Amino acid sequence: MGAALAEARAAMKAGDKADGAVAVLDEAMVARARNQVESTGDPTAHAVMTVLREAARRMGRSKLSGMVIFATDEPCTMCVGALMESDVDGLVFALRDPANGAAGSASVSASESLRRRVRVVSGIMQAEAAELREGVTSAR
Repeated sequence: MGAALAEARAAMKAGDKADGAVAVLDEAMVARARNQVESTGDPTAHAVMTVLREAARRMGRSKLSGMVIFATDEPCTMCVGALMESDVDGLVFALRDPANGAAGSASVSASESLRRRVRVVSGIMQAEAAELREGVTSAR
């Protein structure tokens, strides 16, 4: 989660939402990414989407079973859908996002009607992520 927080800080410095993510397989970091929506003009360049793209590129496959994604913020519906489509095993995130989150706040990731599910753990390094978010809010 520390690497995801570092990516979130880099996103903030670049003028994007302070959100970062890393992909881990067998305790090794495969990819790291940050939110790049504003800097690229791509509305899909969320940290989770970007880290999934990079992990798939590096692994040479679209199915990422065995992988766990660490993210500073609870992913949105688009990102949770991508997590499920890529067959990642798990998601660990720091902060819930009651307005936009879909991995607990609105739980797409555990929907009984969908055949794919993602194991979710939340609250890891929550204080550090909240401090970063508060710093962004107070700087605006």
